Amino acid sequence: MASRGEVLELAILGQLRGSPLHGYELRKRLNATLGMFRALSYGSLYPCLRALQAGGWIQPVDTAALPHALAGRRTRIVYELTDSGRDRLGDSLARAEPAAWDDETFDVRFSLFSDTDAETRLRILEGRRMRMVERHEVMRQHAQRSRERRDRYTLALQQHGLDQIEREVRWLEDLIHAERHPDAPTAPTPSDATGPPPTRPGRTGAEPLTTTSTTHSKEQG
Repeated sequence: MASRGEVLELAILGQLRGSPLHGYELRKRLNATLGMFRALSYGSLYPCLRALQAGGWIQPVDTAALPHALAGRRTRIVYELTDSGRDRLGDSLARAEPAAWDDETFDVRFSLFSDTDAETRLRILEGRRMRMVERHEVMRQHAQRSRERRDRYTLALQQHGLDQIEREVRWLEDLIHAERHPDAPTAPTPSDATGPPPTRPGRTGAEPLTTTSTTHSKEQG
């Protein structure tokens, strides 16, 4: 499991891959695009920036040489990726390991899918799907065992949690299909992949999800 600091480092490197940013803009973008950083404070951001700079992965930029909005902001430090930072980001994006589909890390990795190769994207999506199917089964069994001891509001809350997982699994299945069949007419478009779609008609959270195989190697075989 990746630490919050490691995830934040990856998110910062990913945000800087396109253009230099100062800390205020960087924090705003992280808060706007990554749910896990909505409460990100400068007290968390700037120590991480200093650590990345000490590691040689980012460096301050002379703002006088920057265009338009960034130019002349001498009271704000503007950061850019170094060559070592780009290499580090590339190495991180090439890895598809269990930490990549943890709750916190997955959002960051998904936001950087445009810079991730297709095979790695597929492995991460499959890993995330399996993680959510397993979580659904644990929650379903717990809900069934405790049903007689719960009031209707607690039961409704449990069902809500199961429904959320089912929506994410369906969303992941659509994304996996799109990765495997990018030219298929029914593949989701980028605008479709902004969030989990509705659950299948007729399903209830009390039923187990189908654990179909989504292993890339099996399909190729």
